[in-house]
Amino acid sequence: MNKKTRQDLINLFKNYFAEEVINEEMLPPSGSYREYLRIKSHHHSAIGTWNEDQNENRAFIEFSRHFREKGLKVPQIYDHDLSSGIYLQEDLGDLSLFQFAQEVRGSEGFSERIIAVYRKVIKELPKIQVTAGKDFNYGYCYPRKSFDRQSMMWDLNYFKYYFLKLAKVSFNEQLLEDDFTAFCDYLLEAESCFFMFRDFQSRNIMIRDGEPWFIDYQGGRQGPLQYDLASLLYDAKADIPQYVREELIELYLDELDNVHSINRNTFMQFFYGFVIIRIMQAMGAYGFRGFYEKKEHFLKSIPFALENMNTVLSKIDLPVALPELMQVLGSLKNSEVLNKIISKEIKLTIRVTSFSYKKGIPGDPSGNGGGFVFDCRSLPNPGKYQEYMSFTGRDEPVVKFLEKEKEVEKFIETVFLLVDRTVEKYLEWKFTHLSVSFGCTGGQHRSVYSAERMASHLSEKYPVRVILHHREQENL
Repeated sequence: MNKKTRQDLINLFKNYFAEEVINEEMLPPSGSYREYLRIKSHHHSAIGTWNEDQNENRAFIEFSRHFREKGLKVPQIYDHDLSSGIYLQEDLGDLSLFQFAQEVRGSEGFSERIIAVYRKVIKELPKIQVTAGKDFNYGYCYPRKSFDRQSMMWDLNYFKYYFLKLAKVSFNEQLLEDDFTAFCDYLLEAESCFFMFRDFQSRNIMIRDGEPWFIDYQGGRQGPLQYDLASLLYDAKADIPQYVREELIELYLDELDNVHSINRNTFMQFFYGFVIIRIMQAMGAYGFRGFYEKKEHFLKSIPFALENMNTVLSKIDLPVALPELMQVLGSLKNSEVLNKIISKEIKLTIRVTSFSYKKGIPGDPSGNGGGFVFDCRSLPNPGKYQEYMSFTGRDEPVVKFLEKEKEVEKFIETVFLLVDRTVEKYLEWKFTHLSVSFGCTGGQHRSVYSAERMASHLSEKYPVRVILHHREQENL
């Protein structure tokens, strides 16, 4: 930010609040080209923003005004000078949902505290999409008024040119273009008369007094409901466990029913298609900022995006044939360029899974095979008692039941010793993946409790990435 712009923002602050500035601080750069200056007086604090794109600024200012009129938690715009590309907005603090989750996760894993905040976010999303979108003036949207074919093709080609080509992933360009067209045809069948936030992810949600506030919606436009939900739940570095995603999807659909009637099966038929295009768009952004602009910290998100893509590909069954696209997405895990990034950024990923033996031992999506499978069926079973049947191994009543059993603690300690030795060797040998699975009869109590204990133990003791997956929870 040059001196003149900085002074213009300070003057805007002084004129609006009628107070002298006592402190000013440049905020760290984000994923955009906007620049932010925190300005403080004795009684006020505001964020001065500079962005040379006047159309984008106008969109943000008008959207903010509309959302506040609808009672949504978005920053107030105090003053602006569009000709200079500056505006003054409410200071929502420094704690984003992403930062909050990372801080809590370091000591607790992906705990109930984090999930509780995500539930609050999910409950607000239909209000943004439906309630605030009903009389929205889409004339201010920029660069497109809707998430139409042109928008989709921009995203898909962004992925092709800035991710696939720069990562040296081979593909048949004509066949891939044919699949892009077919993919767009399919996605355009989804109902799309709602406000689409466009970048609804954890860094664009601020936490103030325990409540979520929303920022960076200037790219919003008319579009489908599924896209924003996909953006939030498959946000790469947020790394939300799959069983939590499944719970939040159900909560979202329940909340959506209060403001808009939908067919849940139809919604879900399109949902994973929008997850794929959203992940592809994000990968394009990581490739552009990382490979092309040489900003290496953007490359750190790629391993998480690849993990998300692999998870979706294992679940998806699209009613449209996309042979070349599916082949390309499936081949990403074999890219030499991408595997170098993964091995550099993530020393060791440990996938901890709970499961029911009735449904078989889970596979290893990393493709490495092997790993540990521990049988919890010899342990005392809270599932035999009526008072515990509606709970899982994550719930306090079951946790207390199992903690009282010496046999359970001895089992856990023995498992820790076995897995620790392997983890230490894998770190020494620079291996990248290990799987640790716990099975019991129903996959609800003993295996879930053991997997939770193992995930917390590994996260606290070693510099590893832990993915916790309660397989049978997805079907509750």
